[in-house]
Amino acid sequence: MPDIKNAIMTACIACAASAAAAQLPVLKVTANPEVKVTPNSTCDLNVAGDRIEVTANAWGSGIIFENNWNLDGYNRVSFNVENLDSMQYLQMTFHMQEKKKYVSPIKGAEAGTLTDNFYIAPGETRQMEIWFPSEILHPDVDADFGGMHVYPYASAGHYGYRFNPSKVKAIKILARRHTAGVRYAVSDFKILPGKIKEPEPMMKLGKNEFFPFIDNFGQFKHKEWPGKIHSEKDLKKALKEEEKDLASHPGPKDRSKFGGWMRGPRLKATGHYRVEKVKGKWWLVDPEGYLFWSHGVVRVTPSSGITPLDNRRHYFENLPKEDSELGQFYFTYDTLMKPYYTVRGIDTTYDYSCANIYRKYGPDFRNKFAEMSHRRLKSWGLNTIANSSDRSIYMMDRTPYVERIEIHSKPLEGAGGAWWHFMDPFDPSFEATERERLEAKRREIEDPWCIGLFVDNEINWGTPKTLATAAIKASETQAAKIEMVNCLKKKYGSIEALNGKWGSEFDSWEALLANRENVPDGAGEDIEDFNRRLIEAYFSTVRRVFKELAPDKLYLGCRFAGWNIDVLSAASKYCDVISYNLYYHNLNWFKIPGGFDKPVMIGEFHFGATDRGLFHPGQVHTNNQTDRARSYYDYVHSALRHPNMIGTHWHQFSDQMSSGRFDGENFQVGFTDVCDTPYYETIEKIREIGYEMYETRFND
Repeated sequence: MPDIKNAIMTACIACAASAAAAQLPVLKVTANPEVKVTPNSTCDLNVAGDRIEVTANAWGSGIIFENNWNLDGYNRVSFNVENLDSMQYLQMTFHMQEKKKYVSPIKGAEAGTLTDNFYIAPGETRQMEIWFPSEILHPDVDADFGGMHVYPYASAGHYGYRFNPSKVKAIKILARRHTAGVRYAVSDFKILPGKIKEPEPMMKLGKNEFFPFIDNFGQFKHKEWPGKIHSEKDLKKALKEEEKDLASHPGPKDRSKFGGWMRGPRLKATGHYRVEKVKGKWWLVDPEGYLFWSHGVVRVTPSSGITPLDNRRHYFENLPKEDSELGQFYFTYDTLMKPYYTVRGIDTTYDYSCANIYRKYGPDFRNKFAEMSHRRLKSWGLNTIANSSDRSIYMMDRTPYVERIEIHSKPLEGAGGAWWHFMDPFDPSFEATERERLEAKRREIEDPWCIGLFVDNEINWGTPKTLATAAIKASETQAAKIEMVNCLKKKYGSIEALNGKWGSEFDSWEALLANRENVPDGAGEDIEDFNRRLIEAYFSTVRRVFKELAPDKLYLGCRFAGWNIDVLSAASKYCDVISYNLYYHNLNWFKIPGGFDKPVMIGEFHFGATDRGLFHPGQVHTNNQTDRARSYYDYVHSALRHPNMIGTHWHQFSDQMSSGRFDGENFQVGFTDVCDTPYYETIEKIREIGYEMYETRFND
């Protein structure tokens, strides 16, 4: 009887709470005169009643609603978003937070925030509902997550990190990425009363039950999904099923030895890949003279699933002993990525993907995985092993490939960068390092299967003043600074003439060389001039050395993730191909700024979802595997129709680990998972576009 009484009381309390919530008014945000509406970053707002139209002029442009809200008794916000652009998808980010500062959604949320991401197609209007996160029942579990961009609770829709609805200071709707000139509108913004959702079952687990949360195969323990591996028998069964799939899809039949289109026009054969414009569209041409379009994937390697163990061993179930059969995978590594672990002082890792491949293929796993990789690519309609892949795989003379080098010479002090600092092109070590890195790729340079090489990756070019501003504040031994001061001496003749132009008070050229501070605004013209000189020196030096040592290979650029018009101008002058890493839903909107007519390679793109056990969908989110597959098709199809595009390279061949790599990335972005099982929904759409891509490219 006491249990029944408690149940009745609990039900009554719940009903009372629900009724109280129902009596709360709907809060119409734009109708509240206490709410301050302001633009974020550089954008223009046109407010008309409850409709706010935004013209975005930069990354992060959008609307900020500021107020002191107590939203206890409310459970979600609702609003309409209309994409008024005819070309660009909008990647939108929604925030509710205690603080006013911007919080990046890519590396999870800071304390006191609620973050979500969504996409709006050109011309589309969508009603969005963003639900408040459920209560965190076990803060000790939540506090123990580390080394991951998005944590396990986020896979339950918990993008609010210690979100407190009673202390909301700001609500933001922002357009992310390069959306300059894009217009969109937000309307009917309201906050709705109701009960917050119950936590998912896994969030009810205490610390002793939740940890470890990664199983023996590197998968998340506390969820199930189609294709999840529970035993080594499951791995063998998955291999047999894939063998049947590969046998029934042997690959397109109209391809040349080097992947070109045998049913298309045949051009001059040079024995190496080159670029040529044919009927208004840029193409690659294969060594035998056939038209070629690069349909590829980055990081074909068995070691995509490496994860740090330092201070996190309790995350992992039954880690093997180092002297056991599976202990060898404490010591395997990916050659490209190893320096990133080393520079961060990461001591111990485990390679789950390699361990699973060993379980699946046996002691000769490396050779069998390499063989399987080439068979998969052909069957799937892919024709390129893209950069950062395992050398022993791409050097098998089976599939065309591209590679990349990085010039890690003396950096330009203060220039910064996401991965490495910008390297000083005036320092002698710059050219020397490029020579060294290219000579290390001598076999690739002489190999007809090699399409070309990228040089560097996602450099932080900044604004048209960023690099020269760093140079003028650098130490007096910085080669770029010495070059800059020498240029100024030639231009002005005397320090007094420079001071007159700049509004500065340097006593001598030596004082300018010793300067470590920002210079006056009057120096702006000279800063911009030398910034262009730095960019010119970078690209011209890279090309000169590249063409001296690799005259038959294509210089594929530096894989832009950010740029300005001066950078693009120099790249168009010196690169054979301009390369971009563009994470969008499609490329219908893409034009080379400045109107330069050059062949363009997409070095990276991807889509992900969180319905197969990983916590982070990557740079571009989709709802599920079916949506992800359709997005792949749409992206590549838009590239095939673009006259400048000569290829797309997906990032990456296999998923990252749920528990994160060296920098915490834990993206569901593979064609295969950590257990080497293909995502067949995506594979089907890769084949659909890949088998017919030459007809699509030539005829559309």
